[in-house]
Amino acid sequence: MSHADPTAPDKPLVVLDQRTVWLIFGALLASMFLSSLDQTIVGTAMPTIVGELHGVSHQGWVITAYILAVAIAMPLYGKFGDLYGRRWPFLVAIGLFTLASAGAGFADSMGALVAWRAVQGLGGGGLMILSQSIIADIVPASERGRYMGPLGALFGVSAVLGPLLGGWLTEGPGWRWAFWLNIPVGIAAFAVAWYTLKLPSHRSSRPVDRAGIVSMAVATTGIVLLTSWESIAGDGYDWSDWRLTGLVVATLAAVATFVVVENRAAEPLIPLRLFRNRTFTITTLIGLVLGMGMFSAMAMVPTFLQMSTGAGVTESGWLMLPMMAGVMLTSIVSGVAVSKSGRYKAYPIVGLSVVALAMAWMTTMSGDMSMWLFSAMIFTLGAGMGLVMQIIVLAVQNAVDPRELGTATSANNFFREIGAAVGTALFTTIFTTRLTDNLAEVFAGVPTGVAPGGESLTPAEVQALPEPLKSGVVDAFANALAPSFWYLVPLVLVGLVLAFFLPVIKLSDVAGMVARGEAVTDPADLPAATGTAGSAADVAGAEARPVADILER
Repeated sequence: MSHADPTAPDKPLVVLDQRTVWLIFGALLASMFLSSLDQTIVGTAMPTIVGELHGVSHQGWVITAYILAVAIAMPLYGKFGDLYGRRWPFLVAIGLFTLASAGAGFADSMGALVAWRAVQGLGGGGLMILSQSIIADIVPASERGRYMGPLGALFGVSAVLGPLLGGWLTEGPGWRWAFWLNIPVGIAAFAVAWYTLKLPSHRSSRPVDRAGIVSMAVATTGIVLLTSWESIAGDGYDWSDWRLTGLVVATLAAVATFVVVENRAAEPLIPLRLFRNRTFTITTLIGLVLGMGMFSAMAMVPTFLQMSTGAGVTESGWLMLPMMAGVMLTSIVSGVAVSKSGRYKAYPIVGLSVVALAMAWMTTMSGDMSMWLFSAMIFTLGAGMGLVMQIIVLAVQNAVDPRELGTATSANNFFREIGAAVGTALFTTIFTTRLTDNLAEVFAGVPTGVAPGGESLTPAEVQALPEPLKSGVVDAFANALAPSFWYLVPLVLVGLVLAFFLPVIKLSDVAGMVARGEAVTDPADLPAATGTAGSAADVAGAEARPVADILER
């Protein structure tokens, strides 16, 4: 069995009293706000961005590049955090994210924007995974529900604020400020983390799994490129194209190499033995299908609202508010309920059922639908997601060796992001293909110069089109998006079936750092001046669950 070296920390033991826990948690909230805000602030600005940069057919890449980079970065931050400590990787993640936000704001082409979004993803992946791991380090699973409430509220607030800010900035100073806004927020988050995130560092003698990192990155990129091939090549899946067949071969070779390497590495990036843990396997598969459904479902909704319903950029942000309210409500309620009862299995089952029903409902969307009806649809979708997302992370963290919290958390999230990248790429390909065909019919026979081409349509230009062109474009967007949700419903139902097999394990009452001997909850447990860090580990070890017992489950 291989896992992070349980060496003594380089700094004195941390006393996890309530004040320290809330200080660290505050630093995490500031940084997670930065990451979660960026995932939503671009959505309402997207139609204007791609219209100005002439890249409607490639708009999915602005989202997919970010998700792909997040997926590649997550296992790295998780493993390095376990091996060397989480403080410095966390600060690096904030720095990368802030720098890339500046670059994205100055982008003058779709290629440059996509590239900077990828760098943002490299930082955002660290912010998400390290935040989840640090919370598990300082708060026992049995009490984590109290912290999931504020965390759920933060995601809800940022998800509501993001579209509103994105819309207001796009209609006001310009869409570039949707990225530049991250700069002062990022600097503030870095300062808060620098002074409050006092976590121990480690020295590990184990070699870095370089072969695993390279093969994982190549395989992940290949999978996403394959699912996005329609928008890359422009002529569909032509299997006589040597580029497509070469990509398939390279991707399969990278996946096979990764499996072989991970079985042999002294310190594997994603230990495959984790899949012998039923809780890890089931929650990872649930995350995979939820990622495919959730992210792809929301990728094009702001575009639909602006183009099909005539909603303004800011108004489309307001119209997304019910979904965020649903996420906030159920994530807070479920977090408090789990903390009180210690039971968590029912929430993913109910949540996935609600998500499946909401997606089936959303296939009835149309350009002339009532906004009250649309609000009810996305509120239901958000309520279902709020019952699932944080609960499955809590379940997997509760079921693994405390020395592998970061590795297990990042691996679980990695497969969710793979699902998100693949799902978004497939969904946007389906949507874009339908939309391109629909728009070609609408503009067939229209003289050049009378109306803009489909590649450069912006919401304002759609509203300025004469009839019947305007109605034709509106119907083109509606008829392209709504039926596409049927492709997502079966995925969510697979996750629902898996949720019934999720094992029930008693929530631990020991924080990760205490279990590893890096912290104590009471100053009286600190070793005497003549003692060693090992004596503190003995104190913590008396409280921690046996590692063998955890892995056996």
